[in-house]
Amino acid sequence: MKIHEYQAKEIFNKYGIPIPGTAVCSTVEEVLAAYGESPRTVAIKAQVHVGGRGKAGGVKLAKTREEALSAASKILGMEIKGLVVEKVLVDDAVKIESEFYIGFTNDRNTKSVMMMASAEGGVEIEEVAKNFPEKIIKLPIDPRFGLMDFQARDVAMKLFGDIKTTRRAATIFKKLYRCYVEMDSSLTEINPLVLTPDGELIAIDAKMNFDDNALFRHPEIEAMRETTADEAKEIDAKNKGLSYIKLDGEIGCMVNGAGLAMATMDMIKLYGGNPANFLDIGGSSNPQKVVDAMNILLSDDNVKVVMINIFGGITRCDDVARGLVEAMGKIDITVPVVARLSGTNSEEGIKILSECDLITAGSMSEAAKKAIALAG
Repeated sequence: MKIHEYQAKEIFNKYGIPIPGTAVCSTVEEVLAAYGESPRTVAIKAQVHVGGRGKAGGVKLAKTREEALSAASKILGMEIKGLVVEKVLVDDAVKIESEFYIGFTNDRNTKSVMMMASAEGGVEIEEVAKNFPEKIIKLPIDPRFGLMDFQARDVAMKLFGDIKTTRRAATIFKKLYRCYVEMDSSLTEINPLVLTPDGELIAIDAKMNFDDNALFRHPEIEAMRETTADEAKEIDAKNKGLSYIKLDGEIGCMVNGAGLAMATMDMIKLYGGNPANFLDIGGSSNPQKVVDAMNILLSDDNVKVVMINIFGGITRCDDVARGLVEAMGKIDITVPVVARLSGTNSEEGIKILSECDLITAGSMSEAAKKAIALAG
């Protein structure tokens, strides 16, 4: 789960991480009220769940009330990567001497939280990692001890070089790590953490993502969720016992088991096609799941063909076939459907499907080739 910058800053503030004066606004009038009557410089920033806001014109500086009015009028309602800006953040502008990046994320290779820091703040960390990997400091953190004082000071000294700033930075790093762990975050970062000419350190941007599986411990975070249409579909699928993730292709996939789902998508890519989703109906023999899965697949306008790949272990192929028959009777299926059934009761399942207007295949590769041909 993602939250907006203004929400992440609210959490940072609770943990004592320094942020600029800030106000979230939904209308031009609210922006003017937040700006006030006296001239000052503010940053007006679009609040959307995508990167590249600045490049898209979603971040503007305003030095007068008139400029704040103009910036708010342009940003509110604009579209950035398909998302409409409904809120902006009005931040007090900060004088910047230098910019830094600091973040924490899960690292599967070291099986620990990974602390990352760089003096190349203010730009996308992915670009720094790609072009200048040597400029990123990485520190795996032992979960038994957490981020220790000497580790925080060591990273800070490498970034800042003087003891006074190092001490301030190390304190912020420790607070950020505690925030990351206690909030069950999967990503917490400041980009940039700025050093002002007066020697202050301020987080002028904030980003937090959360582990969905831990949200039951954080109802206050769950309440911050603002779902897109695709995210709402994924939540609906989860509530129905399905695992669904939308992708960008045109071949809808219905599979039982995560491993088989990954193999199916790999097979489609191998033969030149593009999967439209990951959809795992799980291991139960419940025809209603097939009906629900088909509804979800067909709600994606990009889907030109559906490929069903079932290996019957716990899941019985005849139950999946009955679910398909039921779905085809309830739903107006306007795209071709290719089905491959193998395993428990597969012969009975194939016999049931022979009575329907769909295409069968004897192997996964055959099903993939037929689906790709139909999608083309």
